[in-house]
Amino acid sequence: MSELNDRLIRVGITHGDFNGIGYETIIKTFENSGMLELCAPVVYGLHKAATAYRKILNTQDFNFFGIQDADHIAKNHCNFINLSDADITIEPGVISHAAGFWAVRALQRATDDLIAGKIDVLVTAPFNKSTVQSNEFSFPGHTEYLAERANEKQYLMLLISDKLRVGTVTGHIPIQEVASKLSIDVIIQKVKVMNASLIQDFGITKPRIAVLGLNPHAGDNGLIGKEEQNIIAPAVQKLNDEGILAFGPYAADGFFGVGTWNKFDGVMAMYHDQGLIPFKSIAFHQGVNFTAGLPFVRTSPDHGTAYDIAGKNLADADSLREAIYAGIDIFRNRAIHKKISGNPLQIMQKRERDRDR
Repeated sequence: MSELNDRLIRVGITHGDFNGIGYETIIKTFENSGMLELCAPVVYGLHKAATAYRKILNTQDFNFFGIQDADHIAKNHCNFINLSDADITIEPGVISHAAGFWAVRALQRATDDLIAGKIDVLVTAPFNKSTVQSNEFSFPGHTEYLAERANEKQYLMLLISDKLRVGTVTGHIPIQEVASKLSIDVIIQKVKVMNASLIQDFGITKPRIAVLGLNPHAGDNGLIGKEEQNIIAPAVQKLNDEGILAFGPYAADGFFGVGTWNKFDGVMAMYHDQGLIPFKSIAFHQGVNFTAGLPFVRTSPDHGTAYDIAGKNLADADSLREAIYAGIDIFRNRAIHKKISGNPLQIMQKRERDRDR
């Protein structure tokens, strides 16, 4: 694996909403030249926006390195692909459909390069989910768009940190629709995606996965809802029958309140806020959004556009840095897993050929 460890991983980064904190966190991340020893970054954005935020941050010793195509990523530089020289107005903190339009263009271009193998990892800066909507882009977020581009039906939004990994059975849907979207099969599918990801992306041989209940007190034996008895518990049992170490359903408040989450490699929540509120409370600045189950690696900071602090030099770049670190680690872990889980006979034959050379 030495050739993999020695090669700089090519990390594509989309600029997100140019009126949010995307450019500020990108610039702050790569002002540290040590990041360029870890990866070869390429930012997909607009030169005019990048120039505006360099002035806002008063960066004297940092410059983007312009390239035409990801085929020509240069080492020891923060590469930059300019999507257009269009006339844009940078207004930090202002909701803008123009910002949404160019956020989508950056995502499309970067995803094209990811699928083509020109970059190894995609890190997406946040955009505003309302301003990106159009006849061309009608997805709730990055996750659903990337799943469609990958033609993958079985995927999972997974929030990760060095302390905690949380997935959600349902995604960006209204709370009133959650119960109707749950089924034994859906829970089994999502937990299987998490289990496979914990093995190949995080190097955990036999993951332990906690499954949360839907209702308060996990239904209280049917007094506050039947989903635990009729759907969630049977799903957990079937997973165990297939050799997956799933446990639950747990009452979410006590599970996080007394620290039971520390005993598990992953936690499966039933809906968005059930999992993300405790996750962000525990690991906000170090949290990373990872899309598990896709054939390529995509991560993102776990915060939003942060319009309230955009352009004020208050943005914290920790989550973006963690997203880059996580993407690199996952890319390498996948390569290692693929190698060690390959055909043993082929591996032995290759070693013998290598010795004979």
